Amino acid sequence: MLYRILYRGPLSSCNYGCPYCPFAKHTETRAEHAHDAVALTRFIERVGDLSPHRFGILFTPWGEALIRRRYQQALIDLTQMPHIERAAIQTNLSCRLDWVEECDKRKLVLWATYHPGETDFARFVAQCESLSRRGVRYSVGVVGIREHVDAIEAIRAALPANIYVWINAYKREIGYYDSDTLARFTEVDPYFPINNVRHVSAGRACRTGESVFSVDGEGVMRRCHFVKAPIGNFYADDFEAALKPRLCPNESCGCHIGYVHRPDLGLETIYGANILERIPIEM
Repeated sequence: MLYRILYRGPLSSCNYGCPYCPFAKHTETRAEHAHDAVALTRFIERVGDLSPHRFGILFTPWGEALIRRRYQQALIDLTQMPHIERAAIQTNLSCRLDWVEECDKRKLVLWATYHPGETDFARFVAQCESLSRRGVRYSVGVVGIREHVDAIEAIRAALPANIYVWINAYKREIGYYDSDTLARFTEVDPYFPINNVRHVSAGRACRTGESVFSVDGEGVMRRCHFVKAPIGNFYADDFEAALKPRLCPNESCGCHIGYVHRPDLGLETIYGANILERIPIEM
């Protein structure tokens, strides 16, 4: 059985201060970092013990993780495990990149997010170019802030055509985009219109809670980040008993890492086996 896990541990600090970011930010204490490290180690060891199950892992930290050596090592360890098919992480790409040479790069994938105003354009492009030279698969994402449209077009133009640039729509304001901005964003990301809506979800089938689930630092399993009710614990011997087909209890779903697992939306035709790492199969 192939399970796809979204892991989000206690880490909640970031070296960026994006005003549009919904994630909590604070300066973590040494004790908080130690707590996160213990949780991360436990998770990696648990996954390692669960062969012959197959896993795809996506780290969705509540902050920036790859500036921490422990998360670099986690990806190194995971990609070296025979039963791991993918090990991916969301990152602002501000970290050093030499550690990727210790990974099995056939399994490593980075969601690199570009944040205008938080990083130098040329430096970010250079980091992307370094990933390409090193043979690391990656995509580049941006938040679709209206004021950033020129910067978003510039990052698209600066990267090779085979690198997918995706745009997360800013959905906190109704009618946020005018027709010109919508057209320009869709030119950059042809799948932007899919993300620019909240998909009606109540009562609809979803693979989350069945073959896809989230795990927090205590091992608590939830069907996804957007349904808070626990369904089990990953460290229990019978964790698989918690996994079964479920209908979505939420009114709508507006985040890619949630709705991409909806069978009725048919997004596997776009992403195929890359559904966890958000890279279209045509790329």
